Amino acid sequence: MERQLISFDWALKHILRAKENFDILEGFLSELLGEEIVILDLLESESNQESEKDKFNRVDILAKDEKESLILIEVQYERELDYFQRIAFGGAKLLTGYFKKGEPYGNLKKVVTVHIVYFDLGSGKDYLYKGTTRFEGIYQKDELKLNPAQTALFQTEQVEDIFPQHYLIRMDAYHDEVKNNLDEWVYFLKNSVVKESFGAKNIKKAQEKLDVLRMNEKDRLSYENYLENLSYQKSVFETARFEGKLEGRIEGREEGKLEAKYETVRKMIKKNYDIQDIADLTGLSIEEIKKLM
Repeated sequence: MERQLISFDWALKHILRAKENFDILEGFLSELLGEEIVILDLLESESNQESEKDKFNRVDILAKDEKESLILIEVQYERELDYFQRIAFGGAKLLTGYFKKGEPYGNLKKVVTVHIVYFDLGSGKDYLYKGTTRFEGIYQKDELKLNPAQTALFQTEQVEDIFPQHYLIRMDAYHDEVKNNLDEWVYFLKNSVVKESFGAKNIKKAQEKLDVLRMNEKDRLSYENYLENLSYQKSVFETARFEGKLEGRIEGREEGKLEAKYETVRKMIKKNYDIQDIADLTGLSIEEIKKLM
């Protein structure tokens, strides 16, 4: 029997920050990044200084793995047209924020950001995207690679491993189709449910630790209040979007009517109608008609 689990965003705030629950994040990140991830610690992140507005539309957590890489996981509900710019800024901020002045640039930490968004970000068919930095020859069309000395020094063969890497999971484009282990985690992120057939790394631990029925009374009330506020926030966002579209359609129709009226006036001017007659027939002022003339 499938049980309803605690939503991933609430778990990020209240449960997954405990060291004994790092295994849930490790399981998700290992499937996403395609390598074994071991989390050593959680660092200061924006959600630790959250504003009232951010309590429900955004949650983030910053982890450091055993390779000293910085991994930021962010859940975002509210639609932002400049979200790509925020991703770029966030990656750059982490890159410089944990770099000590005077150190060699080779000591820059690897930065990975994971963005789980619940709105229509960009235009694309896939639900999962990876953004990297590659250098392609303008004339030869070859890819610039590290030389042997750099490969030995930085312990990687890819230039893109030096730059921040960004993963985007677009929940609106995921349609509950499970084809691999990563899909199992995404299914859980979207539906707060782990099916009995799932076998992705540590996903059964998520099923065990995030069972709503295991919550104490205080946490359950807090969680229910969070869900109610989140539903309210979503309703506000959707209402604003609908009203904006409706207002745009109304304004568009009014502008269309006015332009048609102007076109009629132009035709009447060409046929040498008297200005006063044009004003009487169209309802425009004499000043407006003179401007069109």
